[in-house]
Amino acid sequence: MKKLLLGFIIAAALFSVTGCKEKKNYILATGGTSGTYYAFGGVLANLWNTKIENMNVTAQSTGASAENLRLINKGDAEYAIVQNDVMDYAYNGTDMFDGTKLSNIASIGTLYPEVVQIAASKDSGIKSVADMRGKRVSVGDAGSGVEFNVKQIFEGYGMTFDDIKKNNLSFKESAEGIQNGTLDACFVTAGVPNAALQELAFTAGLVLIPVTGPEADAIMAKYGYYTKTVIPGGTYKGTDTDTEALAIKATLAVNKNLDEDTVYEMTKAIFDNLYELGSSHAKGREISAESAITGVSVPFHPGAVKYYKEIGLSVN
Repeated sequence: MKKLLLGFIIAAALFSVTGCKEKKNYILATGGTSGTYYAFGGVLANLWNTKIENMNVTAQSTGASAENLRLINKGDAEYAIVQNDVMDYAYNGTDMFDGTKLSNIASIGTLYPEVVQIAASKDSGIKSVADMRGKRVSVGDAGSGVEFNVKQIFEGYGMTFDDIKKNNLSFKESAEGIQNGTLDACFVTAGVPNAALQELAFTAGLVLIPVTGPEADAIMAKYGYYTKTVIPGGTYKGTDTDTEALAIKATLAVNKNLDEDTVYEMTKAIFDNLYELGSSHAKGREISAESAITGVSVPFHPGAVKYYKEIGLSVN
C-alpha cells in the first residue's frame, strides 16, 4: 500500500512539473480560402505550432483586412494578416473606419509588399499618372482599399476623381475593360505578378505607369504606410524595363493586450526561421526583420519591440 501511495505522489509531482502547462490556443485571421493571406497564414500557424512549445494557432478564413481588425479589436482573434494602410485607417478612425477608432490593435511587423500597380492600354497615350486626366480609369471596387490608394496617389499629382472618368471595377473586370477598349487604365493593389494583369499582358498588352520623383516622396511623407518598390522588367509580357512604384505591405497585427512574452516568442519564431518559412511559401522569401519595421504607422506591440531591439534594430 505504501509503495502504491508513493507511486501516486511521484506521478503527481511529475505532472506538476511537466503536465500543468496548458496549450495556448489562438486564432490567426487571414482572408478568403483562395487568397494569399489564407495560404500564407496556414504556413505561419504551422511554424508557430512546431517551433513554440504548447502553442496551438488556427488560421481562420475571413473577409480580410477590415474584418480582421474588427475581430482583433473585439478579442475574437488574437492575430491577423492585414494591409498596413487599412490598419492605419482603423487605428486613426479615418476613411473606411471614419469616426470609429479601433484601440486594441498593435503591430508585430510588415511582411511582404502589395504593390499599387497601374496599367494602361498601349493605345491610351498614358505615360504618367498626370496623363490620366479625362481618361476612363478603374480605381477598384467602391469603398475598397484600392480606391483609397488611388485617391492618395492622385493627391500627390494634384488630382481628384473629378479629373477622370471613374469606374469601380474588380481586377478581372478592369483587365477585361482595357482589353475590349472600354477602359484606358486601371489600378491593381496586389502581389506581383497579378493574374488579371498577366492575362491582359498576354492578350492585348499593357503599359505600366510609374509613381516616382517628388510626387512619390510627397505621398510617402503624408501617408507613412507607403514604401517605394520596383516592378522588375519582364514581370509582365512586353514590359522590359523596371517600373518604380509604391507599395503597401501585408502586415501582422495583434491584439495589444496579449502578453509580452507570447508575442516576443512568436515574433522570434518568424524571423529565426525565415528559410523554413520561405521554403513553405514564396511570400516567405520576401520577409526580413529589417523590412518588417518599415511601413508601420500603428504602434508596435511591446513583445515585438523586445525582439527587434534584441537583434539591434531601432523601433519606437
